[in-house]
Order: sequence, then C-alpha cells, then structure tokens
Amino acid sequence: RSAAQRRHRGGCPLCGPAPAAAAGGPGRGGGRGRRLRLFHCGLRRARARPRCAAKGGRAPRDGAAGPAAAGLRAMGFSEEQARRLRGLQPRLGPERREAAAAQLLLLGLGAEAALGLLQRSPELLRLPPEQLQERAGELRRLGLQGGRLRRAVSRCPQLFTLPRRRMAAVVRLLRERCLFTAEQLQEVLGTCPAVLLEEPARLHLHFQYAYFRMGVQQKEMVKAQLFRTPFAELRNRHIFLERRGLYQTPHKGQTQTGNPKLKDILELPEGAFLASLARSTPEEYEVFKQLLAREEEEEKEEEEDRDALYKEEDEDLDGEGSKTAWE
Repeated sequence: RSAAQRRHRGGCPLCGPAPAAAAGGPGRGGGRGRRLRLFHCGLRRARARPRCAAKGGRAPRDGAAGPAAAGLRAMGFSEEQARRLRGLQPRLGPERREAAAAQLLLLGLGAEAALGLLQRSPELLRLPPEQLQERAGELRRLGLQGGRLRRAVSRCPQLFTLPRRRMAAVVRLLRERCLFTAEQLQEVLGTCPAVLLEEPARLHLHFQYAYFRMGVQQKEMVKAQLFRTPFAELRNRHIFLERRGLYQTPHKGQTQTGNPKLKDILELPEGAFLASLARSTPEEYEVFKQLLAREEEEEKEEEEDRDALYKEEDEDLDGEGSKTAWE
C-alpha cells in the first residue's frame, strides 16, 4: 500500500472518517470508494494550499511589506500608513500611487496629512503627477506660498481638479470687477481658498451686496474675511440690524462711522451677535428669519408673475402687428 492509502485507513482529517467495510469484506465497491476518497482529499489539500506554497515558495505573512510598500516606506510612510494608502484605488498601479503621494509631500505636507487628503479625495490618485505639479505652481503664482498653500489644499483638495478656465474666471472677477489689489487677493485666497470653487455670478453677488448695500470697502472686506461667511447669513444679520435701526446704509460718497464693523457682524457667534450688537433674543431672530424667507418667496412669485404678464403682452402685440400688416 502507498503512504496515502495507509494514512486514509483511519480516515482523513479533511474528508472525515473512513466508511465502514462491507460485511462481505473488501470488494470492487470498496476499492473504488477508496480511490475516489484519495482523489477528493488530494484536491481539497491542493485548494487549501497557498499559491506561493504550491510553487515551492512560502506563504506571505500578514503585514509583510512588498515592493510597493517599500517605496512608500522610503518616502516616510509607516507600515500602517502604507497599508492604508495601498487600500485606496486598489486597481491603480503602485507607480501612480507613489507619484501622487510624492507630489503632496513636496508641498510640505506630512505623511499623515497627505494620507488623510488622499482618503478624503481618492480621485487625486488618478491625476497625472504633472497636473498636480502644474496646479501647485499656479496656486503659488497666486500668492499661496508655504503654509498657506498647505492649508489651501488641505481644506480644498478640489483645487487640483478644478478646471483652469473656472479658476481663471474667479481670479479675473476678483481683480477686474471687484477691484481687489494683488495683495488683497493673496489675503482673500489665503484665508478662504474655497472662493476659487464658487460660481463667479454668486461670488459677484456676494461682493456687490457688501459693497453697495452695506457700504463696505474692499479693505474692510479682506479684514473681515467676507467670503468665509455664507451669503444668506450675511444678509440675515445685516437686514436684522437694519430693521432694528442699528445699521444705516451710507449714501454714495458718505461714510457712516456709527455702523458696527463688518468683522464684528460676521465673526461673532450668533449668541454674542444677538446680545452685543442686535440686542435681541434668539426667538426674535428666528421669527425674523422665517418672515424674511417668506418675503423672498413672495417676491420671487411676483417676479415670475410679472415676467409671465410681460410675455403675454409681447405675444399680443406681435399678433396685432402681424394682423395689421396682413390687412
């Protein structure tokens, strides 16, 4: 008997105990059953064996660093960080992953900060390294250097995927239509890099409200970090103060020194704003916001009705003109 047959006399640990022999002794059925049993056991052993062990090698240990992990370790990532990074976009080649991580490290980000950025925006791994490098250069030319650049990309990783025309349109709006100086533009982008992600039309409305409606100049806007406050919050606080007689819109060419500073209006928490500036209660402010939202809805409906009426009148005039010309 072979060694495999001797091992299977008492049963196989993978296949279970050997079947009991027939009462008449071993026969053709018993021999065939043993052969099938040997084949089945060998197949299961082959399936249970690791692939590398079947080829003569040793099975890899959990957490062992391969060539891809070695490159990340050389860049300063720990074994745990390298494992987490390899888990992002698994189908992506290790070269692309290492190149993206290297570009973020060149910006001055630490290993953990770069990993966190890629975890929040794994699509950056699919960008060509040249695009990451080029966009970083464009942001530097806008004045985002050193720590400002690191904070900007950490807060807004979408800056790497933002179309170039869109970013150029926002910069052109801030310089040519909002008339911010180059130094003021650097300060705006440094304190609120998300402004580059805004729609130019909405951004222009934000600026126009502060400039024309509130009478605030560019210098004060920069100091108050205007664009970090949502437009709805800016409008709510301003109109609330205005209706309580605590804010007066300056006329053209005049300066109102009695108005609260824009920085105080925007930076104070809501409780402090109501207590120190508006001298009101949270309940009153909440009712005011509801009424203001209702007013805006009614104004929108009236505007839609006017547009529909004007359209009907234009159609009637066109019809009468055509009829007269025909006669």
